[in-house]
Amino acid sequence: MECKINDLYELQEALDDRIFEQHGVTRADTMTRRQLALLVEISELANETRCFKFWSNKGPSAQDVILEEYADGIHFLLSLGIDLKDDSESLSAMEIEGSKHEAFLMIYELANEFFKHCSLKSYHTLFEAYLGLGVKLGLHADMIREYYFKKNQKNHDRQNANY
Repeated sequence: MECKINDLYELQEALDDRIFEQHGVTRADTMTRRQLALLVEISELANETRCFKFWSNKGPSAQDVILEEYADGIHFLLSLGIDLKDDSESLSAMEIEGSKHEAFLMIYELANEFFKHCSLKSYHTLFEAYLGLGVKLGLHADMIREYYFKKNQKNHDRQNANY
């Protein structure tokens, strides 16, 4: 799966700039908090998939809930990519073998590698793995983009309401 992202960077940068201005912070001030936010969003996504909950018979949340959580991760990935001045037109999903819970563990490892090196290479690897996780969760590029657009609008609405 290939996912077009260059237009998403523009939307994300506009949202980031608005939030930074409204809250009196800068991109640099918030980098480590946005890194932590990405990990939290990945964890919230894992929780909604319930893929690790061997002790429970309850199935995953509805696909729209999973898509919204997934879009939250895209939000922070894009924000961190803006820090690196990434100008990629699109990225391709990494093929991920193994179970869903193993895929999440791999994403955490790649996120930590990215946080340590803050290079375009480690960023692209993380983003492509996250897209691969999306494929493993049954998502495709159009769905991901649609939910990103919805979430971006929801985040603007939240800022309008002094969230």
